[in-house]
Amino acid sequence: MDDPSPSGAALEWSDSSSGASSAGPPVHAPAPIRPRLPSRKSSGTMIVPRDSVDVGPIEMKVGPDDVRSMSPRRTSEDIEMLGKEAREELQRHAKALQDSLISLFNRIEAVKEEHDKLDNNNKFLQKYIGDLMTTSKITASSSKAKK
Repeated sequence: MDDPSPSGAALEWSDSSSGASSAGPPVHAPAPIRPRLPSRKSSGTMIVPRDSVDVGPIEMKVGPDDVRSMSPRRTSEDIEMLGKEAREELQRHAKALQDSLISLFNRIEAVKEEHDKLDNNNKFLQKYIGDLMTTSKITASSSKAKK
């Protein structure tokens, strides 16, 4: 049988509960190797002299592996459309927030009116009960005096 250890000696495994240690060298796992990243062409400089023949639309000058072709180009119409859509969405959101704020304000006003009504009724009942207590004390004291 072939021995995989470099020294030719058989590796011994020990039971950790027995306390015995191995006399051979420690076993190490091989270090993992990181895969290489794919390489891509440099975009190079984008500055060219005015009189150069290379001046022109980029789409015609770059290949499919060039990093400049990986980035989407937007026309001014596209940018204007995106801005218009963003403004419309923002206006819809602002309108929804205003509507919810108005709804919340109306609810607060309704609760405030209900509170005022209940507070007035409470004051009326306290006065009524106070008057009843006063009249009951008067009638109770006059009935004791008659007896």
